[in-house]
Amino acid sequence: MTFFGFGAAADIDIILDGSDTRKQAEIKTEDGRKEKHYLFYDGESVTGKVNITMKKPGVRLEHQGIKIEFIGQIELYYDRGNHHEFTSLVKELARPGELTQNATYPFQFQQVEKSYESYTGVNVRLRYFLRVTIVKRLSDLLKEMDIIVHTLSTYPEMNNSIKMEVGIEDCLHIEFEYNKSKYHLKDVIVGKIYFLLVRIKIRHMELAIIKRESTGSGPNTFNENETIAKYEIMDGAPVRGESIPIRLFLRFSFISNVFG
Repeated sequence: MTFFGFGAAADIDIILDGSDTRKQAEIKTEDGRKEKHYLFYDGESVTGKVNITMKKPGVRLEHQGIKIEFIGQIELYYDRGNHHEFTSLVKELARPGELTQNATYPFQFQQVEKSYESYTGVNVRLRYFLRVTIVKRLSDLLKEMDIIVHTLSTYPEMNNSIKMEVGIEDCLHIEFEYNKSKYHLKDVIVGKIYFLLVRIKIRHMELAIIKRESTGSGPNTFNENETIAKYEIMDGAPVRGESIPIRLFLRFSFISNVFG
C-alpha cells in the first residue's frame, strides 16, 4: 500500500504449514476467471507463519502492532458496503514497536469452525481468507490470502422418491418419476417419463439441470437461474403408453460443489 507517493517499507508473505502437500481447489472469481487456492475442511486447523521482509536495509518501520485475522465473509455484489462476517478470529503477532530487519511470526488458528462452503455466484460471494495487518499511524500495510473450504455432508435420513404429473387438459398427460429427491455431485439420477395421454405433436424433449441462486430476504430477494447442463432425451412424437428411461451421471455434467 502506498501513501503520498511513498512505497511500502516491507513485503508481507503468508506461508501455510504443509503447503507443499496440501491439496488445492479451483474457484471462479467475480470476473469469471479461475483461481486455485489451498483447500481446508470444517474443524481443520489453519497454521503457518508470516514473513515480513524489509525492502531497504537500515530503514526503520514503526508500527502500532501486527496482527493476523481468519475471516469468513459473505459479500453481496449489489450491497458492497455491507459485508457480513460470520467468522472472525484475531491473533496478535507483535506489540507496538519498530522493525529494522526481516521478521517471522508463527500463527495458529486451532480447529476452526467453517460452517459453509466457499462460493462465487452471480450476486454473492462467500469467501474465507487470512489477513495480516501492520498497523501504522497514516496507512496500514495489508496482505490477504484466500483459502477454499469444502464441507463433508452425510447422507440424508429421508430421501424419498419423486413422482409428479404435468400436462394440458385433454391434450397431454405426462408422469415423471425419479428414484430420489436428493443427490450428491457424483450420483446418478435414475428415473422414467411416462406418456399417459398424447393428443398434440411433440418434436423433442430435453432434460436440464438448473442452478438457482437466491440472495437476500423478503422483498429484497434476488433469484438467478443458470442452466448447468442440457440433454435431449427424445426426438420424435411419442405415443400413449410409451416410457423413456433416464440415467444421468452428474459427475459428467460440469457441476462443482463450488459453483461459479
